[in-house]
Order: sequence, then C-alpha cells, then structure tokens
Amino acid sequence: MSDHPPTLPGVSIAESSAPTAKGATSQESADPPTARRIALSPSRAGDFRQCPLLYRYRAIDRIPEKATKAQVKGTVVHAALESLFALPAEHRDKERAIDLVAPSWEKVVGESPELEALVEDAADREQFLQEAAKLVSSYYRLEDPTRFDAESCELRVETELDNGVVLRGFVDRIDVAPTGEVRIVDYKTGRAPSEAMESKALFQMKFYALVLLRTRGIVPAQLRLLYLASETVLTYAPDEDELLRFERTLSALWKAILAAGASGDFRPKPGRLCNWCDHKALCPSFGGTPPPYPGWPDSTTTLDSDTSFVEQT
Repeated sequence: MSDHPPTLPGVSIAESSAPTAKGATSQESADPPTARRIALSPSRAGDFRQCPLLYRYRAIDRIPEKATKAQVKGTVVHAALESLFALPAEHRDKERAIDLVAPSWEKVVGESPELEALVEDAADREQFLQEAAKLVSSYYRLEDPTRFDAESCELRVETELDNGVVLRGFVDRIDVAPTGEVRIVDYKTGRAPSEAMESKALFQMKFYALVLLRTRGIVPAQLRLLYLASETVLTYAPDEDELLRFERTLSALWKAILAAGASGDFRPKPGRLCNWCDHKALCPSFGGTPPPYPGWPDSTTTLDSDTSFVEQT
C-alpha cells in the first residue's frame, strides 16, 4: 500500500498548513437542538433492511445490547484518529498517534464507564491497547496524515428529504481539495468485505454522499473506506443520478418503516447473522416472544439511535 493518500482523479487534497478544528467551517456541526425530529441513520436503515424486528428492538424498544471488545476497540481507534487530526500536521507522526490510544481509551470509559468491565485485568487491558495501537499503526500504511488537513472529523450531518424523512448521522472525516472536490472517508477496524458484500459496505457511504448533495449541492468526488485490519482501501466515485436513485430507495424504505410503525408489524427476517443477534431469545423465529409493542414514538423522539459511544465495526 502507498504511504500517502492516493490523489483523487483530478483532485489534489490540500497540503497541510494549519490544524483544522473539528467542524469549524461546516454548518452541519452546529449544536443540535434539545428536541430533535425522528430521523433515519445509516445503521438503522441497515437494520430494517436486514430484519425489521431488529430495527424495532434497537430503534423503538431500545433494548440494551452488550458491547463487544471488538466494537469498543473500534471506538478507541476512531477517537485516537479524531484526536490526531486535531493536532498540527507536523505533529501527526505514527508515534504520536499510538500515544493517543491510551487517552482515547480513558475517554471512551469516561463516557461509558460500564465498558471498562470488558478488560479483565491490567494484562488484558495492555493487550487490548496494543491491538488498538496496531490498528492505528496500520492506518499509516494507507495514508500520510502529515500531508493534508481534514475539513472536519466526526461531523454530524442532517438533511430532510421531500417525503419528510430526516437523514442524520456522523461522518468520520471529510476532506476538501483546493479546487472544491470533496472526499468522504470512513475508518473500518475490521477486514475488507468480499466482493459480494461491497454494496452493503458502500450503503453507509452513499447515505452520507446523499446528505452532502442535499446540504452542499455537490456530489462527493470520492467515497473512501479504510479497512485497517487488512490494510485495504475501497474507493468509489458516485454520480448524481446514482445518488438520486439512492434517495428514492431511502424514501421507499422510510415509507415501509412508517407502515410497520403504524401497525406494529415488524416481522423477523431470519438469516446468517441471527446467531450473533442479542435479541435472538425474543425472536418468534426461534421460539421467543417479543415484548408488547410500545407504539410509534412521538415527534420529539429521536430514532437515529447512533448516539452510543460504541463503534459498529
């Protein structure tokens, strides 16, 4: 792999001159209001496509799920890379990035103290931090962060489609070239998907690309997924017609969610991922009984449910 970010077709990402504060130049990063409208996030959209009952349990019932060590490790790595880009470019060397892993773990535990129980003792904690540091080190075989500044990291984005559905989520990183082209970057701490699973991996990126099209009026020049465990880069260049088709797909998906919400009929969709589902015991497909349907939330309830400090790897 190259040790610096490949140049976009016709795009040269700006060389670093000064650190960019998180979301400092983007209106999307403004503090959200206290009460937010019901929204659809990439994760919840993916849940409904995978299994409508899973969507209900996560977005409406909000049944707690037990975080895994792999998920928390992903959160720590994301936090370390976010802190890295807050530094001046000349300070973003690999050694400094690795030094950010332990403070990032403390930040994660500070936000969610219960996660500390995932490490059994000091030796387990040390191994956990070493594994996270290895992923951060792998990042440097995919990009050289000393050569460019990110416009924003962990940016909250939101837009409303014509049918009233609010799209909301957080983008790992946005880069903007001197000529205005935009690159959306997402870090994945797992391994790259098979070719057959690439479309699922790109669903989230197209979601964010559509939000940027609607909020900024531009089509991102590149969607870029960095798979740290396998040191693999997946890139994709969307076009406007494709994003408009994707918008219709999301509108149809929201219509189906509203119909299920009105009736309470969120049907299970058994598949190969069921063995890893925290809600298997409550699933009728496996002899379980769902709890009573609490009803569709009122207009001030947030259904994006991507507020957990645990990264979905």
